[in-house]
Amino acid sequence: MDLHLNFKPFRFPFILLLSFLFLLTSCGKDPIEEEEEEDKVEFAVDIGDSQIPYIVISTQGVILNEPKVPAIMKIYQQKNKVQELNIGIEYRGSTSFRISDKKSFGIETWDAAGNDVDVSIFGLPEEEDWILNGHVVNIGGQFIFDRTMLYNHFGYTLARDIGRYASNTKMVEIEINGEYLGVYVFMEKLKRDKNRIDISKLNPDENEGEDLTGGYILKIDKTTGGDLSITQPLEYFENNWDDDARYTADICFRSQYDIFGNVIDFPAFDGPYHDNQYLETYFLYEYPDADEITPQQKSYIQDYIQEFETALLQDEFSSATRTYTDYIDIESFVDYFLLNEVCRNIDAYRLSTYLHKDKNGKLNMGPIWDLNIGFDTGDRVPWDGWVMNYNNYVERDAWMVHFWWPRLMEDHLFRQAVKDRWNALRSNAMSTSSMHAIIDDAVSLLQNNGAVNRNYIKWDIGIPVDYMASIESLKSYLSQRTSWMDSEIASF
Repeated sequence: MDLHLNFKPFRFPFILLLSFLFLLTSCGKDPIEEEEEEDKVEFAVDIGDSQIPYIVISTQGVILNEPKVPAIMKIYQQKNKVQELNIGIEYRGSTSFRISDKKSFGIETWDAAGNDVDVSIFGLPEEEDWILNGHVVNIGGQFIFDRTMLYNHFGYTLARDIGRYASNTKMVEIEINGEYLGVYVFMEKLKRDKNRIDISKLNPDENEGEDLTGGYILKIDKTTGGDLSITQPLEYFENNWDDDARYTADICFRSQYDIFGNVIDFPAFDGPYHDNQYLETYFLYEYPDADEITPQQKSYIQDYIQEFETALLQDEFSSATRTYTDYIDIESFVDYFLLNEVCRNIDAYRLSTYLHKDKNGKLNMGPIWDLNIGFDTGDRVPWDGWVMNYNNYVERDAWMVHFWWPRLMEDHLFRQAVKDRWNALRSNAMSTSSMHAIIDDAVSLLQNNGAVNRNYIKWDIGIPVDYMASIESLKSYLSQRTSWMDSEIASF
């Protein structure tokens, strides 16, 4: 039997077809649009259309002083994510860590396995070690050392402007684990690197001849700035003052001369804050660090410093002959002096003081570091006094200025080098207008993008902070300080 089935084709209504296609396309978003939506996130504060980089850090545990804990760092520009990194993060600083609620952080860039990896951030040369520097705030004590939030940024920029390496900086805002922490300065950590402290690598097997001559980095500082490898609960570091002065032969060596240039006749490495500590100057091994420097390398750099100091003390400045200049790069000492004196860096010469020596080279001062106490808000040394003469203003501080600087200033040839350099710089990088321009550029960025207001809402110290008055105070200080230096140096 023949069955004939008359099937008619089904016609899908056109309007339904369009609706179906719309649903399909709306379910699968363009990858670029999806990425943009994902990167535009809500932050802990409303930053509006701020152009200041905003950093979001999410940690995998409580941040400690040591060791670093794993974290993810995302960098946003106008709410668009521009970089995401695996990092390790820890607190940094000794006194500032204890007295400040706005703490600084050290970070390392890691790969997915937790190994150090060099990365370029903000277009800076690739490296693994970076710093997020806060500004000292004490809510209970109602004070801030640097209301402008510009001291380090200004000083480091000025140093680079006169041709010296100093840590590159970037003004940023940060939040960590959902908490907004305000304006920070993102900066390079000082270390041996072709783009930072550019000296030769010194391996453990380089222990004789030319190899032994460098490179070295030394530091005059508290021992918490060295390599104590203290493993304690976080609470311990809030009151570990003794560790600031716990010098040992493993991490440093002591000058054979006291702060007056006299031979020291008492043993080194006594307990923290002993009666004679104010007379001592210790040099911490920064590179190679205390765990890697060999006995031969220790002996070499100790002998080099001793020979320089002896020559400096024994040279007769009334003659035309100098031997101390065989050991040091005079120009670096001159620039270090001028930079720290302009900034009235109260810690200069005695704390946070770096020195470095390249292979077959002389000892260099610098780079400058840690300028958060000084300028117009500094104390202990008046605005019309040399920080170099700290010992004349403060008695028996645990950390005093070593004899090098007063002795150098006794040499009319060194004073003339200071005078010549100062006069040259005052017509360009250290002119009042040039220094004010560094400040104005940074202030424009922070003010125009609302960061100053956001920072001081977060860090309300209980008293009004007139930011522009603080800026005018800083600029007025620089005008007065450099004018005073003009007069003083003219008589050199």
